[in-house]
Amino acid sequence: MRARLLTAGPDSIADHELLEMVLFLALPRRDTKPIARALLARFGSFAGSIAAPAPDLRGVDGLGDAGIAALKTVQAAALRLVRAEVRDRPVLTHWSALLDYLSAAMARDRVEQFRVLFLDNKNRLIADEVQSRGTVNHTPVYPREVVKRALELHATALILAHNHPSGDPAPSADDIAMTREIKAAAAALGLVLHDHVVVGNGVTLSFRAQNLL
Repeated sequence: MRARLLTAGPDSIADHELLEMVLFLALPRRDTKPIARALLARFGSFAGSIAAPAPDLRGVDGLGDAGIAALKTVQAAALRLVRAEVRDRPVLTHWSALLDYLSAAMARDRVEQFRVLFLDNKNRLIADEVQSRGTVNHTPVYPREVVKRALELHATALILAHNHPSGDPAPSADDIAMTREIKAAAAALGLVLHDHVVVGNGVTLSFRAQNLL
């Protein structure tokens, strides 16, 4: 598998083989094939396996701290790779890269998280911060805290994002009301709200594209 990866590239390696290779780095004296197969049976894919919460991973037979750390290292590396595509570049002109990053960061989370992307006057990313985490269908958001943090970072514009663990990105009435509250609070202090992106399972929804801002 290692020779095939080096000569034929990553597309030549199946999901279970890639999981085997990752786990073998942490468990060099173990047969990692059964663990890889168990991960795929439970989480459905390579991406689902590395994104699964650590408590769920502990339920996989034969997978301990070393193996879980290996999977989470790969996840962290993948997120940093896609995040690099949006750093130091005008976000609005690299929109597809931003959506790829948000999907990678949020689509497989089992609970809702609300994050804010803070931008400078050239619409470059200053910071990407998770403001709150909630339940499977709700996360608390406080417009005052969002605006306060923007001022602390000297941001001039914002993009909001949250995920729907159900997989359906359609915004709720509460999502729409909260977005309008943040937009009003931001506008009062000269901050621009560019968009609010809802991340579902393999699909995203833009408030601006849907004329909801």
